[in-house]
Amino acid sequence: MKKQTKIAPQIELLAPAGNMEKLVTAFHFGADAVYLAGKRYGLRAFADNFTDDEIVEAVQYVHSLNKKVYVTLNIFASNCDFDDLQDYLELLQRAKVDAVLISDVGVFDYVRAHSKLAIHVSTQANTTNKYAVDFWKKQGAERVVLAREVPLKQIAEISKFCPDVQLETFVHGAMCVSYSGRCLMSNYLTNRNSNRGECVQACRWQWEVREVSRNDSMPVMEDERGTYIFNSKDMNMLAHLPELIEAGVVSFKIEGRMKSAFYVATVVAAYRRALNAIASGNFTQELIDELNAELNKASHREYTTGFYFDEQESRQYYPSSKAVEEYKFVAVIKDVKDGVATVEQRNKFVVGETLEVLSATGDSGKTFTVEYAKDDKGNAVEVCNKVKQILTINCPYPLTAGDILRKKLDTEE
Repeated sequence: MKKQTKIAPQIELLAPAGNMEKLVTAFHFGADAVYLAGKRYGLRAFADNFTDDEIVEAVQYVHSLNKKVYVTLNIFASNCDFDDLQDYLELLQRAKVDAVLISDVGVFDYVRAHSKLAIHVSTQANTTNKYAVDFWKKQGAERVVLAREVPLKQIAEISKFCPDVQLETFVHGAMCVSYSGRCLMSNYLTNRNSNRGECVQACRWQWEVREVSRNDSMPVMEDERGTYIFNSKDMNMLAHLPELIEAGVVSFKIEGRMKSAFYVATVVAAYRRALNAIASGNFTQELIDELNAELNKASHREYTTGFYFDEQESRQYYPSSKAVEEYKFVAVIKDVKDGVATVEQRNKFVVGETLEVLSATGDSGKTFTVEYAKDDKGNAVEVCNKVKQILTINCPYPLTAGDILRKKLDTEE
């Protein structure tokens, strides 16, 4: 790829925040906004999520950074869900959240009638065409998160037809087996409702197919009619961000409220660098290769560009549903002074191992050998294996609080 011409729009990098630690991590590594859920009304019930008090605290913190926070109200609601909705909306208004994400038309109409909150239409609303986007605009939506099935060419047509509506699309993370995330597999197999936030990701399980009149299993394969396996590859659109910008997308969304703080840090840092390079006209193939190598250091499956392009690439991952994990998050930096780092441990490391830096500054990718480690009483520690213990170790780089130390895993790990 040749050097890009300068593109400098106001593009939002939107990160997942499954809890407060992930929220803080996202902003440390360059997010412009986060999306999160309370304990009610969201589609990720198994994430830590935020209590009412934590929502207020989170918004205060985010606004102190002049950033934004969006709260999900994107379940498909039953009648009983409206009993407490008014109280929840009043909480969100007092907290001054920047917008709520909604998929259910009943919830949309209720929020519009009973609050002054800005509304973003969730991807679960299956918005796939310009007339649907125009409809949501007429209903008062500020932004539409397009269905993941919308091709890039059609996004450009939607943007031209509806220039006053903000368009948001997913650029990275896990893909759902079902249309825009509307799935009943979890309901059928485990009685946990995907459309109310309880998906168990049954599509990731190991499956075999057997015709009912036979005793032997049939091979699971793909033919001209489609695919018979469920496990999708992960999305990665980093190399195509300029095309999405030119198509009119203003917010790039990263999937992953159920994923680790290390995943959030790695992916946000890579996309932040990409957007900065695009804005300065320095988005080169060399940088794309470097950033994709960074993305590979977070837990992931084989990548795909999803439905954005016309080519019929495979979007399923045949060998396994297990994600690839090449690096382990071992510690978060609390402070560095005079070559000594105070860290909070997250996973095991030992004196003598080589650690690698993931930093919000220019030190990402640099390595050093751990020459010593001491606990908070000054005792030497050779094997550091107590989660969240505070340690001091040598560190040759001027890192800042929130930066991360990781280690490359051996193949047998």
